[in-house]
Amino acid sequence: MKRVGLTLLMLAVSSLALYAQSASSVRNAEKIARALYLIETCYLDTVDVDKAIDRMLDRLMQDLDPHSTYMPKESVGALNEPLDGTFEGVGIEYAIISDTLTVQSVVAGGPAEAVGLRAGDKIVAVDGETIAGVGLTNDGVRSLLRGPKGSKVVVSVLRRDGVQNFTIRRDRIPIESVEAVYEPEPGIVYMKITRFARETVDEVIEALRKQVKHRPHGMILDLRGNGGGFMHVALALADLFLEKDQLIVRTEGRDFEREERATGLGVFRSGPVVVLVDESSASASEILAGALQDWDRAVIVGRRTFGKGLVQQQYMLPDGSGIRLTVARYHTPSGRVVQSPYEPGHRTDYYRALQERYGHGESFSRDSISLPDSLAYKTLRLGRTVYGGGGILPDVFVPYDTTGVNRFAVQVIGQGLLTEYVNDYIDRNRERLAVRDLDAFDAVYAEMEEGAYAGLLAYCAEKDVTPQDGQEAADCEFLLKTRLKALVSRSALGTTGYWRVLNRAADPEFQRALEVVRNWDKAFVTEL
Repeated sequence: MKRVGLTLLMLAVSSLALYAQSASSVRNAEKIARALYLIETCYLDTVDVDKAIDRMLDRLMQDLDPHSTYMPKESVGALNEPLDGTFEGVGIEYAIISDTLTVQSVVAGGPAEAVGLRAGDKIVAVDGETIAGVGLTNDGVRSLLRGPKGSKVVVSVLRRDGVQNFTIRRDRIPIESVEAVYEPEPGIVYMKITRFARETVDEVIEALRKQVKHRPHGMILDLRGNGGGFMHVALALADLFLEKDQLIVRTEGRDFEREERATGLGVFRSGPVVVLVDESSASASEILAGALQDWDRAVIVGRRTFGKGLVQQQYMLPDGSGIRLTVARYHTPSGRVVQSPYEPGHRTDYYRALQERYGHGESFSRDSISLPDSLAYKTLRLGRTVYGGGGILPDVFVPYDTTGVNRFAVQVIGQGLLTEYVNDYIDRNRERLAVRDLDAFDAVYAEMEEGAYAGLLAYCAEKDVTPQDGQEAADCEFLLKTRLKALVSRSALGTTGYWRVLNRAADPEFQRALEVVRNWDKAFVTEL
């Protein structure tokens, strides 16, 4: 075990200068440094002091609010990656199916696509080392396939005609936050945003430039499942829709208060806007939804959002680890606090309360949400009543859709059988599925659908997963057929194809959003 006592004392001494404004911080820094020195030099047995410090800092964060966290140095990169917007690797999305690394899709224009990898490929070896059937983990995949830009890796791929080797030169791979952009109806743009990352605004602008020929008549922003990200990105997106000097958010910290206002340079300051949200929409998603709701600029459709109204700042520590520390809370333009109630140090209770919303019936009935009048606020243009105290309540509530969800469907999807079957099905029908738009895909798949679904049932039966009776099979047939078609469409048309199939066939929230846009003149008069 390496000796770290002297190093720790030096770090502590350096810290004293930083903490000079606080006598108590100086005393605590001296106390911790002295204790660590004694443990390392006097304790009977050898102690891994580095790990002990990691655990100590993690425990300290546990005593704060639910969103302050400690990041060991080995995990900082992975945690920052989704928001940084890029990583260096081969450019595939994958799943570990039956202990085999299976390609789900390849990044367009990435190095894996350039050498010919495709959805459904099974990677059985990397640089000559067998990785199938050895208990592969996600961390193991990252360590094998990621690496510096320009470095090479050889992957062995199992296909129907045998094993082929591909030499891939790693490159910088973008992590896209805009998963889909298309026009479900002429002039109405649907956009699915999965996170607020460093490049999200550029992605939004580029996607609109490529996919939308004329200025949209209406827009549907899908923030369902979007857990947030950078606040400045949410502010930039809100700025697209608001008038000059309209307040977007007010942040209140320990020693500061700051307001962020629209510049008036946004290109979509008028026209119908609907924002789709659910219980997994959080943080930056709630800033955007709250600002547009408070200014009566958008109709919010879906279910109550998560309720994360605290702002974190990331600070790096000397050894490469870091902390994300809550430094402020934010208020929507009307003054609402979005943060759900919490008690410091009771993180488990906080997340349990959020999970229990489903059990309390909130996912199925807006009437199950009981909020006192003290949490009521008025929107800033039309004076409509909105509520704070925990998330953004939608203007139009749409209950959680459980249509077709039964024991058989849960097994087929939850055990990965649907994904396994789709990968094999795509591999067998690759030429027929080589289409360039949804209309062509619909025409081709119409002739294939019944056979594809029968094949899925047969595949599940081989795995001893079968419906209990004809009624159970009939109840989930539409759900499974829709999921099957969407996954096949993703292989042919990317994530936009996936969301187009799901939205069109089986998404009541999306359908309600379309209805609101179509009847925009009544959007703020009566609940549609």
